[in-house]
Amino acid sequence: MKLFKTKACLLALTLIAPLAQADIAVIVHPSNADALDESTISRIFLGKMKSFPGGGQAIPLNQDEGSATTGEFNSKVLNKSGSQLKAYWSKLVFTGKGTPPKAVSTDAEVISLVSSNPNIIGYVDAGAVTGDVKVIANY
Repeated sequence: MKLFKTKACLLALTLIAPLAQADIAVIVHPSNADALDESTISRIFLGKMKSFPGGGQAIPLNQDEGSATTGEFNSKVLNKSGSQLKAYWSKLVFTGKGTPPKAVSTDAEVISLVSSNPNIIGYVDAGAVTGDVKVIANY
């Protein structure tokens, strides 16, 4: 009986572990032909770059601060924690040198806004991607 419980626990952990590290998909409008590397994506989301390499305006779109998707994106792409980003944006806002990207609540909202505006770039859980947007990077 003890062996059965141990195996059941190990199986449960094996099934749950992938959920903790969800893949993040960076998305743009399907008409966007720009190729973006991680550095360019990071620069756009940190307000250091205001346009896509092809010249079109780039409008970054975040998800709410408490979102697991946001935490993964901040860690994997921006290499910053939530508190580091908050301090970063506080400094830029205080000095008048920048404003943080608009944030929405859900993957569906990001997909809706990105699919309706060729200038918006956002990120969602990779499992939420639909044919209405184009994935330019996965993390």
